[in-house]
Amino acid sequence: MLGIIIGNASVIAMIAVGQGAQQFIGKQFESLGTNILFILPGVAAEGPLASSVPAQTLVLADAEAIAKEVPAIAGVAPEKSDRLRVTWADQDTQVDVTGTTPEYTRVRNAGVQRGRFFSALELQQHQRVAVLGSETARSLFGARHPVGAKIRLRNHSFRVIGVMAEKGSSMGMNQDEAIFIPITVMASQLTGEDNARTSPTLQSISVSAKSDASMSAAQFQITNLLRLRHEVKGENDFTVRSQQELLQTADSITGMLVVLMAATSSISLLVGGIGIMNIMLVSVSERTQEIGLRKALGATHKDIQVQFTVEAVILALTGGGIGIAIAVAGTVLFAALTPLEAIVSPIAIVIAVGVSGAIGLGFGVIPARNAARLDPIIALRG
Repeated sequence: MLGIIIGNASVIAMIAVGQGAQQFIGKQFESLGTNILFILPGVAAEGPLASSVPAQTLVLADAEAIAKEVPAIAGVAPEKSDRLRVTWADQDTQVDVTGTTPEYTRVRNAGVQRGRFFSALELQQHQRVAVLGSETARSLFGARHPVGAKIRLRNHSFRVIGVMAEKGSSMGMNQDEAIFIPITVMASQLTGEDNARTSPTLQSISVSAKSDASMSAAQFQITNLLRLRHEVKGENDFTVRSQQELLQTADSITGMLVVLMAATSSISLLVGGIGIMNIMLVSVSERTQEIGLRKALGATHKDIQVQFTVEAVILALTGGGIGIAIAVAGTVLFAALTPLEAIVSPIAIVIAVGVSGAIGLGFGVIPARNAARLDPIIALRG
């Protein structure tokens, strides 16, 4: 039974953890916004972990052109980021400073908890205003109210006008350890780009489509527009990826890991089945007098075979039930100690019970046949 218990508990727990991880990743992608397209500079690498090769092929003018000329989109948020040290009074920390536009909050589904986000006028006038991530605000100001305070970035003074609502981590990055400033200020005063450039370079452009149905149309229109703007004749010098594509890639990776973990832990079920068969074979040799007596009193070949088969199935099902209880309790405890949710699949439980019964039935057949073939006279003598 112990092998069946460990096997069932392992399989169900691994599937539960895998499904919890998939749901957690899905929520992380949802926190980035809805119906999002990510435009990255460079050529996309092939493979399941495809990403973009860093390049300098996207500029702010591309984002402005997309906003004006692509009808299938609802908003555009260009992003230019750098990791900088920020100071206030005697406090300092290092965070990701992102230059963007007022559309960022709508495109990326980001809320402001205190104060406000910067306006289009402040963007145009290159005003040095900043909106802090919730974790950055706590690191610098503690319990103090940061709105109205002055912080310093590369010897430039910025006025804090707001604090973002908490969003947590996504794709391995803490979205709350951040500062948002106008992209015009980021390009002209912090990153030191040449003012003679026609347009600042970007790390990425986030685009929200009007609906799920318009995602493909938006991706097609953006690709065509950027090919024309960049005068591309061969391979694109940019990459357009949808939120669904990234989520599918993550799901496929976690799905493969779940299958691998479940397959590995299911070896315990096989070991448990072999253990049941061995114990039942020993049981047959130890219970020869009982078998002989039952056959002498009229038990048929089928009666003896059914008896030992049922015993093996009961052992397997009992072990399966205990294993399911342990798996459910372990999953709930794991969820309480980690960000993952407790997801115990009813299908996994049904499969586990079915597999346990099948193992008991399959590995109980040989001992049952051996018991049924015993000669009653020899058995009684034994």
